[in-house]
Amino acid sequence: MNKLFGIALFLAGLMLAVGAGANFRYFEANRDMSVAIVSDDSELIDLTPVQPYVYLNNGKLTVEISSNNPSYPGYGEGLSTDSIYVFEEMFNVSNELWENAQQDYPICVTVKAESPVKVFAGTYNSPIAGPDYQISFTVYHGQPVSVGMIFNNTGLSSGEHQFQIDVSAVAGECH
Repeated sequence: MNKLFGIALFLAGLMLAVGAGANFRYFEANRDMSVAIVSDDSELIDLTPVQPYVYLNNGKLTVEISSNNPSYPGYGEGLSTDSIYVFEEMFNVSNELWENAQQDYPICVTVKAESPVKVFAGTYNSPIAGPDYQISFTVYHGQPVSVGMIFNNTGLSSGEHQFQIDVSAVAGECH
């Protein structure tokens, strides 16, 4: 019994010595992250295709104006050169998935496009934001916001052109 008590006392003393001798510091690191659109009900926002030119492809929002579009197989070759096209309501951004318990938790959404595509929120004649290469707007629960696109093909050659749109969201209203 004394031997057991001695071992327990030794272990307690060892833990105290190790705990008292440790020098812990607080560290903080910022990390970038990428997020793909997934079919899960735990996202901050929901992106819903509105135009037939827009569809979900393996969890990613895809805009395809070509004969390869699954909504228009074999029809249409794309957009004309040296022209400008305005498409309203390409996709909706909604705040339906946020657990809000009967309260309104707004989110600030930023949409970034690259030349030759500009984006706008709302309608073309009465935009909430844009048209520009980067726009921000607030989305409230139960009030989806439509995002449109302007394709400026002036000076572009024929053929396939690809671009990327980044959509990000943070909790709270845009400032």
